[in-house]
Amino acid sequence: MNVTLTALISSAAAICFLLVSGCGGPRMAPSAGKTIRLAQSGDADVTGTDNVALQKAADMLRPGDILEIGPGTYRMENSVFIPCSDVVVRGTPGETVLKKGPGAGSKIVDCGDYGESVLVVAEPEKFKPGMGISITDDRYRSGWAVTVSSVAKITGDTLHLTQMTLRDYNYETGNAKVENTFPILCAVDQKNVTFEDITVDGNRDENPYFLDGCRGGAIYLYKSTDCTIRNCVARNYNGDGISYQITDNVKVIDCVSYGNTNYGIHPGTGSPNSEISNCHFHHNDRIGFFLCWRVRYGLFHDNLIENNGLYGISIGHKDTDNLFENNTIRNNGFSGVYFRKETFKLSGHRNVFRNNKIQDNGNTDRGYGVYVDLHAGEITLEGNTIEETRSGGERTQRYGAYVVRNAGPVHLKDNTMKGHLAGDFFDENK
Repeated sequence: MNVTLTALISSAAAICFLLVSGCGGPRMAPSAGKTIRLAQSGDADVTGTDNVALQKAADMLRPGDILEIGPGTYRMENSVFIPCSDVVVRGTPGETVLKKGPGAGSKIVDCGDYGESVLVVAEPEKFKPGMGISITDDRYRSGWAVTVSSVAKITGDTLHLTQMTLRDYNYETGNAKVENTFPILCAVDQKNVTFEDITVDGNRDENPYFLDGCRGGAIYLYKSTDCTIRNCVARNYNGDGISYQITDNVKVIDCVSYGNTNYGIHPGTGSPNSEISNCHFHHNDRIGFFLCWRVRYGLFHDNLIENNGLYGISIGHKDTDNLFENNTIRNNGFSGVYFRKETFKLSGHRNVFRNNKIQDNGNTDRGYGVYVDLHAGEITLEGNTIEETRSGGERTQRYGAYVVRNAGPVHLKDNTMKGHLAGDFFDENK
């Protein structure tokens, strides 16, 4: 059964899918369960080396079961969706790799309006049945306006889709495109799903097409609660490494996310009560740790966030009442921590940073440990070490903390700030 992300965005489709998979109806308490084994060869419940084998094994899951994925690299031409709640999906640490196949894309030359189930494309030979795809144009390149679907079949120059388009994609003047971008390892509309000991590789060198974190990521959760991502690696995805949207009580523990073109980790679109701990987010092109919209009441502790292109941590739209504790945030391109510019009502208020190390951030043009933009306020910095540890021309963290005019109050208590070129703390409001 080929399940796509857009199939699950409407509740009716989600119900149909769950019924077919055997996990529909009232949610039952998990049984003791069984272990389903997937291997590339040998004695296993399912053998194979690609997403088709992975989805076949996943579709065998029932609440309480464990899916064990054996060592090897599995070629991903479409997403693998976990169809049940109360399951564990486990690999072999460092040896189970889900790797995206090479990217493909084409212009759309006909169809592509809202509710279409076919696309006429310029280069149909680049696609094949079962391939995951995303549909965009110049207006709808990101966020919830992107359609994520799959190719059901191909007739001539026409792709038949498993799910209809979500927008009017203008192929005449809007440069409408279809590209085989998709989230790789996913749980959608589920509860108490655990991913552990799995490496997911986006193969960015062979994938020039971008998909942002609303619709995907190397590891992706959507409308799911009480889920755990443990000891996983998300790397080299043209988009976000780990993304979870419209969730509650997600835990990300002992994970690594690096080499992604957008963000290392991206909780958002209303994702309260997260815990992210003992993780390493590094060498992502833009941001290590991006709090999107309405990330609240989270606990983020003991993480190492370093060498990201712009910011270590970015906080913005209604991202309130979070605690950041015992993290090390260093060597990021603009600032270690950035409070984004918002209106007063939409800002990231009442966030607490306690006992963190914020070091050596910035570049040759600008550099801050903490930068507070309009209108974030009631921010507490307590017991942190905020410092520039290098000497001479290597020093780029000019200010320990900088607050722009018309930002709200920033409360300082028992911080150690030192080594900065311009000043430890500067508030334009004073």
